[in-house]
Parts: sequence; C-alpha cells; structure tokens
Amino acid sequence: MVLVVDDHPLIRCGLVQMIESAPDLALYGEAATTEELTLAVDSDPPPDLIILDLMLGNADGLDEIKRIRAFRPGLPVLIVSLHDELVYAERALRAGAAGFIMKKEPMTEVLSAARAVLRGSIYLSGRMKVLLAENGIVSDPCQFLVPEADPPLTDRELHVYRLVGAGLSTKQVATQLKISVKTVETYREHLKLKLSVRNAGELVQSAKRWVARV
Repeated sequence: MVLVVDDHPLIRCGLVQMIESAPDLALYGEAATTEELTLAVDSDPPPDLIILDLMLGNADGLDEIKRIRAFRPGLPVLIVSLHDELVYAERALRAGAAGFIMKKEPMTEVLSAARAVLRGSIYLSGRMKVLLAENGIVSDPCQFLVPEADPPLTDRELHVYRLVGAGLSTKQVATQLKISVKTVETYREHLKLKLSVRNAGELVQSAKRWVARV
C-alpha cells in the first residue's frame, strides 16, 4: 500500500495513476500537506511505502523523513524530487530515506524504485551509488542490495528483518504487520537459518548493522 505525498496536483495525480495502474502495487492514499502526511503515518495500519516530494510546500522534506523515522522506524520513504540528486540524495539517505529518484525520470523507473524500496533495497541511480562509494559514504555500492541469504529472503522476511533492525520487539513487529506474534517468531526462525546466525541476539545485531548501513 503506497501513500503519494506531493503538493503539486498534476504530479501527484500522475504518481497516483501510476501506482493504480501497476498490477503489483496498491494505492493507500494521497496527501498534499504535512498535516495530511502526519494523519496517514499515524493511521492504523500505516502505508507500506511513502513516496514523498522533497519540498512539500514550505516544509523541508528532510525534516519530514526524520519525523516519519522517529514514529514509524520500519516505514520506508522514497523521495521523488525535481532537485538534483547530486545535491540532495546523500542528505535524504542520512535523514532516513530509503531511496531518491528525480521527477524527470520515466514513470517506469519510478515504479522500479518503489518496488526496490518495498523489497528492502536502497534505490539510487547507478552514478549516485558509485559516487557515494568513492566519497567513502559506503564502502561498496553493493551495500545497497538486500542481505545475502541462502535461500534468498522473501519480501515479508525482509520486512521483518528491517523492523527488527529498527529496534522493534517481536510484539511490535506483529502489531505493525497485523500478524500474530507466533507468525513473527516463525519468520525470525527462517531468518536465522537463511542468514546463518545462531540465536536471537545475533539476529538482532545483524539486522541493526544492516539497517544502519543502508
């Protein structure tokens, strides 16, 4: 479920239509102001992904990302902006965004970015990943990929892993995902096996390191 947040009606309408036309995505709603964004983030259940304009009226999108992260640490935010990624992408990631894409990109690329972020990846253009690696912000562009696992993590397992890394307890993960505590415990067992960690403590530390890195 995707929430589209943009104060430009034409752009917001285009993003909404894009989400609604995608067979594997669903629209949670749309917002044009920080107040509407806050109401959506506070809602139960919250959206699974927020597509957010970097400049929302007079509000600073970087501050909005930080507020979302503080209240919903496992809720990913994809920035879609008119502003140059070379100037703002690093700042957006440091604020807690899960990706950055410029509005000049084709709608198909925006969809690819949304899908990548929902899978748990960090989305940036290829040139931006390399630039961040060259500047020492990440040691390797491959850090933007999902954790290595055998077999690969499912989308739901990756979501649980991200929430664990964000500091949520098993009960809090269950509440956020609207599933039972027993189901979360099952996902955690799958994660331990796939990631080759020995116990719950190692799983938490592994998840925290990954969340901090991405």
